[in-house]
Amino acid sequence: MGTMGTMANFVMGEDGSTSFGGTSNALSTPADRSRFHEIRSLASAILIGGATARTEPYQVTPVPLVIISKSGEIPDQVRANPQVHIWNLDPIAALQRAQGEFGDNILIEGGANLLREFLLANAIDVLYLTISKKSGGESVYDLNSLTRNFTIESSEKSGSDTFLKLIRN
Repeated sequence: MGTMGTMANFVMGEDGSTSFGGTSNALSTPADRSRFHEIRSLASAILIGGATARTEPYQVTPVPLVIISKSGEIPDQVRANPQVHIWNLDPIAALQRAQGEFGDNILIEGGANLLREFLLANAIDVLYLTISKKSGGESVYDLNSLTRNFTIESSEKSGSDTFLKLIRN
């Protein structure tokens, strides 16, 4: 498949909501979960923020898991993941270190604020985006402003989900 570069995988509601009750689970469908695991298989490491580590299940990952956290407050069950690396670095420095240690294909899984930082820094090469039919959640983002430097390579519907693969211009 060749070099993918820095990837991000993200799910949002059709109104830009990125969480319901503090987690993305309500936005995810079985088709989205299947795609999520498929994308993970391309990664040499996964990168997330501390807030995501505190709200999502990261006890087991197929590749190294890098958590960027200033506070270092990571739940014990996530710390127990034998693949976990907790770094107090800014996002770009963490991405560069992860690429140096684990390879170029770093997958950013969130959260929304971390993803936004990488998008604003133009540091994501491939953005996998699931748009769910749900709306009315928290952490609403304007998709058009976040993806203005991307071109849609593919778009696919599955049930009520739309799966987009966007490539940085």
